[in-house]
Amino acid sequence: MAKGFTLWFTGLSGAGKTTIAELVGPALEERGYSVEYLDGDVVRTHLSKGLGFSKEDRDTNIERIGWVASRLTRHGAAVLVSAISPYEETRQKARALVEEHGFFVEVHVDASVDACAERDVKGLYAKAFAGEIQEFTGVSDPYEAPADPELRLDTEEHEPAESARIVLDRLAQLGLVKAQVPA
Repeated sequence: MAKGFTLWFTGLSGAGKTTIAELVGPALEERGYSVEYLDGDVVRTHLSKGLGFSKEDRDTNIERIGWVASRLTRHGAAVLVSAISPYEETRQKARALVEEHGFFVEVHVDASVDACAERDVKGLYAKAFAGEIQEFTGVSDPYEAPADPELRLDTEEHEPAESARIVLDRLAQLGLVKAQVPA
């Protein structure tokens, strides 16, 4: 059984976390990994229903995701987490949980608030700028960029497919996956 690991995509809403994870996942499956996705929006629907967006609730949500990721990692899965996870301390708690069982690879999916607002198909940034949404990360609530991620992706410079290739290359450099898909 392959050693499990967690790829933790963190960044502002609209930075491209889920899009990139959905491109990386199939490439990992081609390399023989069992892939599990823990998307922030989906987790809030099923695992963290009822939590709001206060700092305490956000921390609870991320700690829950970290715990689930650690269990899946323990069983050899490649876990792709796509969650804003705005606070450094809470991401470090998630890292500690996962690293009990495998590797944790933090990927900062970096894009400016302006770029994310331009991409926003749900209109959340417009509502946040108008004051209709309180505690919106990057607008009225802080986002603490990772101090030392294993990888930083500038999604204003790189298209999603290129970003996914960069992630796979970094995983190969770390010795977590083979560079090429087996024939």
